[in-house]
Amino acid sequence: MAVASGNGTSAARSGGLIERTHHIALRLGAAATLIAPVVLRVALAVPFFRSGLTKWSGFLTLSPTAQYLFEAQFQLHLFGRTFPFPAPDLLAHIDAVAEIGLPVLLVLGLATRFSALGLLIMTGVIQLTVPDGWANFHLPWAGLALAIMALGPGALSLDHALVWSGFGRARAADS
Repeated sequence: MAVASGNGTSAARSGGLIERTHHIALRLGAAATLIAPVVLRVALAVPFFRSGLTKWSGFLTLSPTAQYLFEAQFQLHLFGRTFPFPAPDLLAHIDAVAEIGLPVLLVLGLATRFSALGLLIMTGVIQLTVPDGWANFHLPWAGLALAIMALGPGALSLDHALVWSGFGRARAADS
């Protein structure tokens, strides 16, 4: 014969604890859904922006070091051989602009998926240039970029604000 536990308060307490735990878990999930996209965007933007700052020696003046790196040091590692970058001066300028512009767009959450795609492509080129950096740098960067592309900009972004303001719907209706 089973012994009753009094008036059932033990079962009621455990049910209440489960409900409270579930409620807390839902709130944690909601907070993470709000904050995680911002953290992902900043985490990917920082290394590229910092690198971009080293490419300039003044307003729209590429640093001599950046030019030298693309002309003499950086090589593409393909099929067991190395090849110089084509048009190194042009690529140095494109890289320097992209390493500043794309992270800024990413942090603002503007053209977020396209900015992440641009940094993913840059990561691929960097991998071909510095093949030994895949585990410590390139793989995490690629993972961050893919996560941003998959999850989107999040609610704390200009992309989200533009859609909610009706700008995105108005533009779609015009086409």
